Amino acid sequence: MTVLTEEEYYRAVPRQSLAERLLVAARDQIFRDFQARMRPSPSDRILDVGVSDVVNAGANFLERCYPRPGKITACGLGEGTEFQVAFPAVGYVRIDPNAHLPFDDGSFNIATSNAVLEHVGSAQNQSFFVSELCRVAARVFISVPNRLFPIEHHTALPMVHYVDSLFQIVCRITGQSQWAQEANLILMTRGRLRRVAAPTGRSVEIGYTGLRLGPFSSNLYLAIRP
Repeated sequence: MTVLTEEEYYRAVPRQSLAERLLVAARDQIFRDFQARMRPSPSDRILDVGVSDVVNAGANFLERCYPRPGKITACGLGEGTEFQVAFPAVGYVRIDPNAHLPFDDGSFNIATSNAVLEHVGSAQNQSFFVSELCRVAARVFISVPNRLFPIEHHTALPMVHYVDSLFQIVCRITGQSQWAQEANLILMTRGRLRRVAAPTGRSVEIGYTGLRLGPFSSNLYLAIRP
């Protein structure tokens, strides 16, 4: 993971705006798909990797929606001060980017992560991230923005992200060149999700979630089982 994600991302989603309402709707649907694919039991221990210290209506949807917060352990890159104030029943552990998670093999029943995989910096880092979630949990649910969604999530730019060279040019023109760098953002497709999950050797399901528009839905999910 990179440090550049939280404040930069939420600048494109002003509070009390239509964009925030759509973000909340998308993440509520991601939560429903998490529930349907992972089927957590009351006793399941859940690890949420990459939570945000930005606390608003759209952030940290698992902690906001899950009825048993005491079963969640959350990880983030920062101190997590605001996160812990907002979700006092959830355990918090600070982690380092692109490093092994500080948990033993099989420590959790479920590991999940939302809007993190696209920020870890390279294809190799992505496969490592997925393998770490699989190492510490039997079931894994990952969600990411869908490249085919007409509006690019981080920049709010329409359509230009379909072509790498055009996206880079428009990001420069609009003062958002950080999002055209692979170190900060890798635009995700179903095929890329399948490739980064392949080394796990596990059963993989990839589908659409968030705002449902068929192939142009706002998000993708990757569900991995033993």
